[in-house]
Order: sequence, then structure tokens, then C-alpha cells
Amino acid sequence: MKAVKETQFTFPKQSSFYKGKVRDVYTIDNQLMAMVVTDRISAFDVVLPEAIPYKGQVLNQIAAKFLSATKDIVPNWVLATPDEMVTIGRICEPFKVEMVIRGYLAGHAAREYALGKREVCGVALPEGLKENDQLPEPIITPTTKAAVGHDEDISREDILAKGIVSLADYEKLEAYTRALYQRGTEIAAERGLILVDTKYEFGKVGEDIYLIDEIHTPDSSRYFYAEGYAERQAANEPQKQLSKEFVRKWLIENGFQGKDGQVVPIMTAEIVESISDRYIELYEQITGEKFVKNPTENILTRIEQNTKAAVEKLL
Repeated sequence: MKAVKETQFTFPKQSSFYKGKVRDVYTIDNQLMAMVVTDRISAFDVVLPEAIPYKGQVLNQIAAKFLSATKDIVPNWVLATPDEMVTIGRICEPFKVEMVIRGYLAGHAAREYALGKREVCGVALPEGLKENDQLPEPIITPTTKAAVGHDEDISREDILAKGIVSLADYEKLEAYTRALYQRGTEIAAERGLILVDTKYEFGKVGEDIYLIDEIHTPDSSRYFYAEGYAERQAANEPQKQLSKEFVRKWLIENGFQGKDGQVVPIMTAEIVESISDRYIELYEQITGEKFVKNPTENILTRIEQNTKAAVEKLL
């Protein structure tokens, strides 16, 4: 299986290029952004050494589906999806926070709770919770959006006090976040899933706020299977989930959490294939559609040609 680890294209009127953890971003004529969702995978803010076949296709196609399904709530940045691994959209000035919303005590919040903390990002948590319990109501736990290094938890109060986002804009971000999570929860329920937690990113063009980046993908969200959820909680058993958390757990079990001096464990062909299979499983479960694997021969040529043709139409 072949995977796209990186791209090095040159498009008409290309003005800049940025390589993120997972995405290669091409700025066109300072007005369009062509985002190639590669097969790179990151965990604990570290890009892992092996790319995962079909991961980029999975993420981009899920994001396109959910961005389309939520554009009645908030407009989004997308103008075209010319390739299964590419999205082209308007350039927005991003807010320097990520809006994380949690309906259940899982992942990072559960790890913090297990350490005795009863507050996450300034939001109080009740006593007596156990991992994967549903919270009394969804909570918003923002993080800073770091250009390099780790994103950090931050409270609503600190965001406003430091002037990172204005009060008027932040209230809109909170309202959009809750509405998007509600829509995502409803769609997941139709597919027999629970949307446990997720994150949204927003940007502005003038005074208009847009939803940017991806949404409701396994990289940005955590899902549990609804069937058997209550029984597993009652029996103190791990939840059956679809998310990137299984990658984090595999890394933790092999002594890696992104800390100084730690080495990423060897990613065997079997591990890589199993991660690829899990991404495809989530695609099929959340969309209700059969995943069609794109041919991996001449994949870079295909991506470049499809993107170039779309860019020329949009300019």
C-alpha cells in the first residue's frame, strides 16, 4: 500500500506553502487556499514516522460531508473539493483558539480528572465521575492554537482577559460550537454512534465568521458505539470507540507520550495496516457509505492535476 507522506507542487499564482502536521497548504494568489490532506499521522503533537494509506482520503471526504451538512448553521471556508484528498477554500484569518467541546469524560479530560483535577479550562467538573461517563451537559474546553509545539488548555476568562478573541466574537464561537456539536450528535446517533468530544476551528473574512479546517473526523473527534455503551460503563469496561485514541494508547503502552527523550516505537507494516483499517471503519460507520479506495498508482500526479484544474477555474 502506498501513502502520501508529503507533496511538493507548484500551482498557478502560488504565493506560499505551509507544511502542517498532517496537511500541506498552498496559498494561491493570496486569495485561495488549497489544502492537501496527506496520509501523515500525528499524536501528542508529534508527526509519526510512517504514513497511513487512505487516511488522507478518509479525513478529507468525511470533512467535506460534514461541512456540507452544517453550512446552514455557520458558513464554511470550502469552495471546491477537486480531489478525494484536496479541499480548496477561501483564506480566513484564523482565531488563535480551538473550540473543544466534550459531552463525556474521556481522553485528555479523563486523564486530568484521574490526577485529581476537578476543573478543565476553568470549567468545574462534579465529583464521582469515572472515565467515559456522560457529563451533566456538554462543556467547552478551549485550547490555544500553537504554531509550533503543544496546544495548551485555556479558559474562557483567560481568552477574553488576554484579548485573544473579543467578547462579541467569542460568544458567537461558543454558540456555533454548541450548535455544531448538537448536529454532529444527531448525525452520529443515526449511525449508531455517540459523538463523545470534538473540536472546531473558526476564522474571519472581514466581519464574517467561517468554520474552517476539518470537522467530525477521527482526527478531530472521538466516537463511541452506542450499542452496549451503558452496559460497558456499568461493568467498568472500556468503551468500544472509533477515534485516534487507539493510536495514542498504543504509543503510551510502548513508552511514548511526546515527552523529551522518548522515542516513537517502531511502526510495523501490521500496525500501519491496522490503523488504516480503523480509519476506513470509521468512515463507513459514520457516513453509512462503502469506502472506495482510490488507486495509489500515480497518486501525486492525480492530486496535482485535479488541484491545478480547479485552481484555474476559481481564479
